[in-house]
Amino acid sequence: MHNYKSNIKRLTLVSVGALSVLSLSVQAAEWRGWNIHPEGYPNSDALESFAEKVAERTENRIEPRVYHNAVLGDQPDAIEQTRNGALDFANFNMGPMGPIVKETNVLSLPFLFTGREHMYEVMDGEIGDRFADALEEEGLVALSWFESGARSLYNTEKAIETPEDVEGLKIRVMNNDLYVDMIEALDGNATPMSYGEVYQSLTTGVLDGAENNFPSFESSNHYEVSQYYSLTEHLIIPECLCIAKSKWDELSDEDKKIVEEEALAAAELQRELWSEGSKESRKIVEDAGVEINEVEDKEAFQEKMQPLYDEFIEENPDLESLITDIQDTI
Repeated sequence: MHNYKSNIKRLTLVSVGALSVLSLSVQAAEWRGWNIHPEGYPNSDALESFAEKVAERTENRIEPRVYHNAVLGDQPDAIEQTRNGALDFANFNMGPMGPIVKETNVLSLPFLFTGREHMYEVMDGEIGDRFADALEEEGLVALSWFESGARSLYNTEKAIETPEDVEGLKIRVMNNDLYVDMIEALDGNATPMSYGEVYQSLTTGVLDGAENNFPSFESSNHYEVSQYYSLTEHLIIPECLCIAKSKWDELSDEDKKIVEEEALAAAELQRELWSEGSKESRKIVEDAGVEINEVEDKEAFQEKMQPLYDEFIEENPDLESLITDIQDTI
């Protein structure tokens, strides 16, 4: 009887231990992914597709789960969490990456890219690999590049055709010295401000304008109080689908291949969805009566940026060749 009870106890302990190991195994397979965007956004749909395909192809050895709406923290926090392995993967914009990976500051230089196709060619090639190498040194493995559209100027006063049209306008910018310098180089009054305050400020005249892409211009309802949208396309800042290096290094060669292939597929999907969404947003604002104008002479704007570039290169001489190589890519 004693032996029977002992065996039962031992079997129970073994079963509990097995369940614990199984539980830990399942838990270890789940990857937590950070995303600032809401569900249904092009990036969000692409990330969900990535997660689904990776789980399917690895037979659930990896089970990525995407947490939308920045519920796991803002981007600076999420960058740190991914670098130290607390988060497993993320979709990061390169704008706020500068304080950690200085090479990415280059991507915030205005009029660096001539258009979205130019950005794709640069980031999908050898130059993109150089940015990826710099990110990896800081604990982030960039597997593919998403886009975040082209940011253009909009305002309540007039169509912007030349740099002189910006003179005196109070323009909201993101809180970044490069963006402030950009507007000041055009003789405008740069006003860093919380995004949530822009609509009211445009309504009251605290601001004359701001700058953003079509989906943001439309979804923020700024088009209701800004009659002019001018296609300056001054900022085209790529984003990455990044994996924590610590997580990447744990993967087998087989799983690395799967994750990388699905990250590239996700980027292709995101770009398609972004293009479709931008067209839809443009139609919405056009139908609402917003005047949209092409900017024929972007070189005139680029020339105004030369002092900004000179100062940036003086402070970062080691990055001059990176800038030149991007500009020379055709």
